[in-house]
Amino acid sequence: MEEAASRKPGASVIFGPPPIEVAHALNPLQERLRSLDPTLLAAIRRGIEKESLRVQPDGRLALTPHPAALGAALTHPRITTDFSESQLELITGVHASVESCLEELTHIHQAVYRAAGDEVLWCASMPCGLPVEDAIPIGRYGSSNIGRAKTVYRIGLSHRYGRRMQTISGIHYNFSLSEDAWRALPWAGGANAGYFALMRNFRRNAWLLFYLFGASPAVCPSFVRGRAHELVELAPGTLYQPHATTLRMGRLGYQSDAQSSLHVSYNSMESYADSLHDALIQPYPPYQEIGIREGDDYRQLSTSLLQIENEFYSKIRPKRIIRRGERPLHALRERGVEYVEVRLMDLDPFAAVGITAPTMRLLDVFLLHCLLSASPPDTPAEIAAIAHNQERVASRGREPGLRLWRDGEDVSLAEWGGQMLAECEPIAEAMDQAMHSGGAYRDALAWGVAALDGPEAVPSARMLHAMARDHKSSYTDFVLAHSHAHRAALLALPFPAEVEARFASFARDSVEEQRRIEAVDTRPFEEFRKAYLAPETLNPAPR
Repeated sequence: MEEAASRKPGASVIFGPPPIEVAHALNPLQERLRSLDPTLLAAIRRGIEKESLRVQPDGRLALTPHPAALGAALTHPRITTDFSESQLELITGVHASVESCLEELTHIHQAVYRAAGDEVLWCASMPCGLPVEDAIPIGRYGSSNIGRAKTVYRIGLSHRYGRRMQTISGIHYNFSLSEDAWRALPWAGGANAGYFALMRNFRRNAWLLFYLFGASPAVCPSFVRGRAHELVELAPGTLYQPHATTLRMGRLGYQSDAQSSLHVSYNSMESYADSLHDALIQPYPPYQEIGIREGDDYRQLSTSLLQIENEFYSKIRPKRIIRRGERPLHALRERGVEYVEVRLMDLDPFAAVGITAPTMRLLDVFLLHCLLSASPPDTPAEIAAIAHNQERVASRGREPGLRLWRDGEDVSLAEWGGQMLAECEPIAEAMDQAMHSGGAYRDALAWGVAALDGPEAVPSARMLHAMARDHKSSYTDFVLAHSHAHRAALLALPFPAEVEARFASFARDSVEEQRRIEAVDTRPFEEFRKAYLAPETLNPAPR
């Protein structure tokens, strides 16, 4: 129901093949890396899903409907909406290179700006000045059952978590290896086991991405109106935490007290699916109190802890492209993991499209490190330590001397991060060789190494510095100025005629497809809702 098919200079680091006399002393990670020859590394695929709020020229949330010139949000393959009618979601296809992925993402932005009038895409993860809660518009997708279900799901989110929290935006980075690559990695136990091993290590080490790429150290007070928080005033109209990296991924962001009781295991496909299965079918008393409907007005899709799979908040998720009407958990159980979706990346406010090529390259290297490193099963004690580390880095990541928990002991963030990035050196070199990128992967890694020693280089610090230098420490003034600059830069770029024609076709075809769906959809919505959410829809077909 909810599925959608700057390179910064750092210290100079020289990477090269190990001397011949120590070639026999490769560590296990390097031995595993040797299994992936350049052809297999070049077959890695990536894609991006990027959320952005539409705002008026003065920075207030746009309360207008989804621009008609962009087509139908229900059926457009590249441009849809997320929680709010005011929140665009831009979706690239699957790409063999960082450059081609960014080129398509740029084209999507160009198409949006040519259809959005004078509205601007808010270039930061934490929202603009927000109106009262009920004035934040929920996404609308037409009169078909699938369209109504998408809206009812969002109404449910608003009752459960509030509309303000749902206006946070981010970037999802999708990553996959080829079938040939999995065949070359027999120790991984196949794609399913390999992806889950990757995800376990990602969860262990995700705090490093919070530090390197977190870009939400400050917020507009309207976001926390009426909520308890630990933020302090930086300037009139701006709240922050002095050493925060990503408030979006901390206690103020995508967190759910209800889901804290949901202990999802990443030790296997079976344990992951079973734990989600129960959360999707068992009634949850606080949500039972909300109720499913009042008369003809629906309040949520179900009373279970999760209405549908996408409600599960996680920094990384296993994914499989679904068929029409199919449940995501059914697709995973029946056909296995196809790719992983990294969900913790903040929008980079200094980048016109929210992410840069060096960031994507460092993500590739980091994800390969997660795959190639030993990945023992997780334990309840380790999961608690993971949560501790992530919260500490989200709220205090640039604090001098910050220490984290690792294997029952305290270790400094800089020491642990340095060890991980040192282990990434041969991976970056291998990616440069495979992609013929002239050292671009090594340069991206070198920036990360330098940023551990110089936290002033990370986006959260750069934001606060630019806010103080140019905008009297105003968060909204800083973001609005950069958003307008990005709009101007994107509109000034050439927009090839064939690309413009393609997006015009997408828009026309999406409207026609939505009309077709609505014309043949005669089933009563309540009957559709019950059938879609029936427990048996989560199980694979008998073999």
